[in-house]
Amino acid sequence: MTNSDELLKDLKIYYDADADLNLLQDRTIAVIGYGSQGRAHALNCQDSGAKVVVGLRKTSARWKQAEDDGLEVMETAEAAKAGDMVVMLTQDHLQSGIWKNDIEPNMKDGDAFVVAHGFNLNYGQIIPADNIDVVMIAPKSPGHTMRFQYEDGRGVPGLVAVFQDATGKARDYALAYGKAVGCARAGIIETTIEEETETDLFGEQAVLCGGISELIRAAFETLVEAGYQPALAYFECLHEVKLITDLIYQGGITMMRYSVSDTAEYGDITRGKRVIDEGTRERMKEILQEIQSGDFAGEWINENMVGRPTFNTVVRKEKEHPIEVVGARLRAMMPWIEEREVK
Repeated sequence: MTNSDELLKDLKIYYDADADLNLLQDRTIAVIGYGSQGRAHALNCQDSGAKVVVGLRKTSARWKQAEDDGLEVMETAEAAKAGDMVVMLTQDHLQSGIWKNDIEPNMKDGDAFVVAHGFNLNYGQIIPADNIDVVMIAPKSPGHTMRFQYEDGRGVPGLVAVFQDATGKARDYALAYGKAVGCARAGIIETTIEEETETDLFGEQAVLCGGISELIRAAFETLVEAGYQPALAYFECLHEVKLITDLIYQGGITMMRYSVSDTAEYGDITRGKRVIDEGTRERMKEILQEIQSGDFAGEWINENMVGRPTFNTVVRKEKEHPIEVVGARLRAMMPWIEEREVK
């Protein structure tokens, strides 16, 4: 039997008692971006007593929303200049340009630059000067969940990493920020920028997005090609995924197996490894190597530089897949599903 103490022996977790909000008292936190994560970070920090400004483009549709939420809003460069702790919460492919144009020229000695994902630091798209702290606080949840949990007096787990310690107190400042956004209530796990970036990309590609979407489509196509109704194939191969993942989310694979029928569990333990076999694992290792080497990052950076031809073509084509057409019709039968158009 695997010993949990052995598996977790190197795990370092920080909680509220390990962090000091007083370190933020004389600092202005400039949150750059006001999407799901930006809004949660900004409001949680403000509710924790920190001074917060939000940096956006003047034309941003989010400007009014941030003001309506009671936050001071400035153009991005102005916010970076006002901030002592600048938090980058825009999409990965936009960050390098925002850094070079608006943030880097306005960073002062002893300031802190904070990210929630290490992509641009890890792959050299953002190269900070050596006179500032550079840290990561990465909440492990969507922004709206992070906000709801904070409002309910709880928090979501997070990750902390120190990329550059100019002041000698970079980790202390990072943990103070992690406490302000609520993550220290649940626990903040220490990691590195490299580890967070590579595991995050691998999880997205091999399981959470790439792996699961292709598994669903392949199963749907197998049933339809065998003559079964597309509606039944949709229910069995896509709709019920949430029921299973909710069980796994709540109590791991063991709870899922406990909760399903013995027939389902037997099918799981005897057939699953025929679907996900050694060939699959070898291809996962290839994907991980592409992430570790920077090949994937270079490919994605180049894709954005030339206008996203592959991205746009594939996304458009796959929106027309039969599983999407069938799913839209079937979801209309289930008004309890709060479906939102993806734009």
